[in-house]
Amino acid sequence: MAKSVSKLKPRVPSVPSVHGGGTKRRLVDVAETLFTDNGYAGTSLDAIVAGAKVTKGAFYHHFGGKAALFETVFERVEADAAKRIQRSLRDPRDPWDKARTGLRAFLDVVQEPRYRRIVIQEGPSVLGYERYREMEERSTYPNIVEIVRAVLEAGSWTLDGPMLDTFARIFFGAMSSAGESVTTAEDPEEAAQRVEDAIGLLLSGVQLMVESGDGLAAVFPTRGGE
Repeated sequence: MAKSVSKLKPRVPSVPSVHGGGTKRRLVDVAETLFTDNGYAGTSLDAIVAGAKVTKGAFYHHFGGKAALFETVFERVEADAAKRIQRSLRDPRDPWDKARTGLRAFLDVVQEPRYRRIVIQEGPSVLGYERYREMEERSTYPNIVEIVRAVLEAGSWTLDGPMLDTFARIFFGAMSSAGESVTTAEDPEEAAQRVEDAIGLLLSGVQLMVESGDGLAAVFPTRGGE
C-alpha cells in the first residue's frame, strides 16, 4: 500500500560529540579555523597540534591522521548548518513560506567562509565523491525531504515513498548545484540573490499547479479517490 507523504519523517542530524573541554575539542576547533583559512593541503599536522597545544601522540590517540580529523570537522560544520536550516523550518505554517524560508537559510549558510571552504571547496576532494555525498545526504537531505513533503501535502493527491524520494532528490540536486555556484561566484551575495529569485519563480509555478490541480490529477491519485 502506498504511504502518504505525511508518514515520511526526516531525521534531524546530530552534531558530533566534540563539544565540551578536552584535547579532542581543541584539535577540532583549531583544525576548523586552519582548514577554513588555509585549506586542507595548506594546513600541516604540526600547525594543528601546535595550535591545540597538544603532542602528536595525543593527536593520534583521537585521530588516525589529518584526513580523519578533516572528516570530523566536515561533519560538525555540516551538522551545524543542517540544524540552522532545520530551525528556520519550525515556524512557517504555510508550505510555500516554509520552502522559501528554508531556501534563504540554506543560501545564508553556503556564504559562510567555513562552509564554503570546508564543505564545498575541500570536501569532495579530501573525502572522495562517494563519502562526500553520503555525509551530505545524512545532514542536509532530511531538510529537503521536509520541505518537499510540506509542499506536496498542499495538493489533494497521495504520493508513495519512492515518488517523494524522487522529488526530494531532484530538488536536492538542484540545491547542491546552486550552493556550489554561490560559493564559487565572485560576488556570493549577488549569486545567492539570483538563486533565490530563480528557485522562487519555480516554486511559484509549482504552487499554481498544486492549487489549481491542472494536469496533476491524471498522474497522481487523489486522496479518497476523488
